[in-house]
Amino acid sequence: MTSLAAPAPWDAVWGQDEAVRVLRNAAEDPAALTHAWLIVGPPGSGRSTLARAFAAALIAEPGDTAAQNQVLAGTHPDLTALRTEQVVIRIDEARRLVERAYFAPSIGRYRVIVVEDADRMTERTSNVLLKALEEPPEHTIWVLCAPSDADLLPTIRSRVRVLRLREPEVDDVAALIVQRTGVDAATAEQSARHAQRHIGMAQRLATDADARARRDATLSAVLRVRGIGDAVEVAGEIVRVATEDAKALTAERDREEREALLRMLGVAEGAAVPPAVRSQVSALEDDQKRRATRSLRDGIDRVLTDLQALYRDVIVLQFGRDGDLINREYAEALRALAADWSPQRTLIVLDRIAETRANLEQNVAPLLALESLLITVAIGLVP
Repeated sequence: MTSLAAPAPWDAVWGQDEAVRVLRNAAEDPAALTHAWLIVGPPGSGRSTLARAFAAALIAEPGDTAAQNQVLAGTHPDLTALRTEQVVIRIDEARRLVERAYFAPSIGRYRVIVVEDADRMTERTSNVLLKALEEPPEHTIWVLCAPSDADLLPTIRSRVRVLRLREPEVDDVAALIVQRTGVDAATAEQSARHAQRHIGMAQRLATDADARARRDATLSAVLRVRGIGDAVEVAGEIVRVATEDAKALTAERDREEREALLRMLGVAEGAAVPPAVRSQVSALEDDQKRRATRSLRDGIDRVLTDLQALYRDVIVLQFGRDGDLINREYAEALRALAADWSPQRTLIVLDRIAETRANLEQNVAPLLALESLLITVAIGLVP
């Protein structure tokens, strides 16, 4: 864990002592500060939390906890943070970031631009940032976050300092979940293991029995796939459940955003939307649709991550390492599958899962992608 001596704003950062040391030093010593940073680490490793803590240390004067808390809450005028809820970061969003980068700090020591989903930039969008990263204005610091530096263009990577985060151990994540939520140790350990040490996902699994049940139902269904009919049926069920989850996550927020916009525009509750403001309402609805698409694809990607873990366990068993299973609860079924399949077939399925995840990022229809994947699972098609 972070050293007890580390003051705010670093208190919220967990399990990244070396990264905290590097960034604290950079915030305190201008000679160690680089104009652009890329924080990389696996999902759940705390990239965004660390980026915000770094921004707080840069913007606020040492010891100014009020300003630090403002930055951490995302309300400080010298912080600009982008966390897209859509499939990709749009080029107009990138242009707005660049515009903000050329503003002088208003009340803080630096202006900080945080891009939490830098891996979701297309090549065209990335090129918008290049000049700002190459010739940054004085007192502006860029902090990009991504799972891997390979997710960004070489031209971007050459203009940033890369800081790699460590991946926490299952026991460490479980202990943190117990501390944060008060769940029992067994549930916390299982959730940390199933989430593959992703802290946010582990916390959700530990505190949401329905989420644990959905995961169990999905993996059990996939393990029962034996033919094309099964594959089509299970693929449809996965998409249906993911769609319902996405709607549940976004419906209430969509309604509140629409009501707030109409109030701001002076439209009475229940009244028809005047023609003069329809374009603004339509723009909001378009953003909400893109967010719903992202939420659905993220939900399906979580399922695919679980399937990768499942078949990773199979290949582990096929190579004689039965003490290192992520899905210990399925040990009997996994051993049967490991005996029935060849390692080549398991590796083919793992490759297809990776291809399916990549295809979904390219807007392939989720149902067709999952049907194709599960047909491979069912009958062992070789690409």
